[in-house]
Amino acid sequence: MWAIQTSDGDWPVKTTDFELFPPGARFTDDTVLTVATAEALLSDGDYAGAYRRYGRAFPNAGYGGSFFRWLFSEDARPYNSWGNGAAMRVSPVGFALDSVDDVLAEAARSAAVTHNHPEGIKGAQATALAVLLARSKESKASIRSEIQDRFDYDLTRALDAIRPPYRFDVSCQGSVPESLIAYNYAWFWPDL
Repeated sequence: MWAIQTSDGDWPVKTTDFELFPPGARFTDDTVLTVATAEALLSDGDYAGAYRRYGRAFPNAGYGGSFFRWLFSEDARPYNSWGNGAAMRVSPVGFALDSVDDVLAEAARSAAVTHNHPEGIKGAQATALAVLLARSKESKASIRSEIQDRFDYDLTRALDAIRPPYRFDVSCQGSVPESLIAYNYAWFWPDL
């Protein structure tokens, strides 16, 4: 959840050969809202309040237009987003709770304050469930199977087939499955 560019300015980075924190790297809106999610879980459960407090404290973190308008409006109602923002901020839910049902319910609750479209909720639930399953030492194959069966995401594609044509996609449908596939190929995360 850091903005990364190669030294020659290429964006997005499509190689594993890059400096993780090059000069000028900064935290993103997703980092800010992940911390806000954790705070809401550890305190009063008020996701909308936490997102608005943190977002207003870090207004230049790179929020999408709809979220930015929500952040500074008087109306805190959700705006039916199917974007991946709810999936990007939900990881604390998978760390904080211990049952599948609790994780799915809380992920939906954390998403729905802004991303109340079914695809926004689905992306948050899939991500939080993957975190719970990885934390519970499920195998990558088991995680892939559970997420694919439960959420109807195609996780059978090869990372090398996805990488060349892939372009930034703000939707949950176009980014959550690809992220889970990338996790499956991650050399630094052993199959437990």
